[in-house]
Amino acid sequence: MKKLFSILLTLSLSAALLAGCGSKEETPAETPAEETPAQEETLSGSVSTNGSTSMEKVIGVLSEQFMADNSGVSVTYDPTGSGTGIEAAKNGTCDIGLSSRALKDEETSAGLVGTTVALDGIAVIVNADSKVSDLTVEQIAQIFTGAVTDWSEVGGDAGTISCIGREAGSGTRDGFETITDTKDTCVLAQELTSTGAVIEAVKGNPNAIGYASLSAVEGQEGIKALTVGGVACAEETVLDGTYAIQRPFVLVTKDGTALSAQAQAFFDFATSSAANDLIRAAGAVPVAE
Repeated sequence: MKKLFSILLTLSLSAALLAGCGSKEETPAETPAEETPAQEETLSGSVSTNGSTSMEKVIGVLSEQFMADNSGVSVTYDPTGSGTGIEAAKNGTCDIGLSSRALKDEETSAGLVGTTVALDGIAVIVNADSKVSDLTVEQIAQIFTGAVTDWSEVGGDAGTISCIGREAGSGTRDGFETITDTKDTCVLAQELTSTGAVIEAVKGNPNAIGYASLSAVEGQEGIKALTVGGVACAEETVLDGTYAIQRPFVLVTKDGTALSAQAQAFFDFATSSAANDLIRAAGAVPVAE
């Protein structure tokens, strides 16, 4: 019995030793290191815009917000007129050209691309003391071509009408003359090189009539914007097309030529719905949905 007991004890100890040798201490699984999120690229450098003086307020508010959001970027604006801005985009002396008219066939054929960022009504303005408050497009054309020369012919006090317009190459002039069918036939007492100069000239002359961007006219004293065919120049009438004298605000780029990272980012921002309130605050009508 003693011998049997010894054998059983030996077998039990051996089994216990084997079980101990076969077990491994489990180590906790390694936790994978957390991935570091990719850092967004910080924009830096400059973005140069050149062209339409009528787009000054729109480009101003867009540039200001973009630079606030991207402190390393400087956006510049050179108010040279639409024709010069289009040429600058073509020859690469600016990043983005600015035009207050649609591009012509010969310009798109030369590889330029126009992207409408907003719509703008061209207000027909007279001195604040004028009795005239409404004209048709036909009457406006007759006045600017010299067929009608006295205010008494259109319901005003007697006085020789003085037509104030923009210089050749101006997008505002091109838009106005195209819509009123007066291209190259206007008889102007003054041809001025900026929207602000036209407004000041009309303020100072009780017999003057001129045209200027809606965004520049709103809130101005000393002038008034006429209704055209009974329709006021306002955001809603420009957007729905009932106001006849309107034109687009266009960003001009060159097809096949990539913008810098900062210029592309500015372009994308300006044409997005995120810019709508800014464009509206500048007096123009946003088109992004």
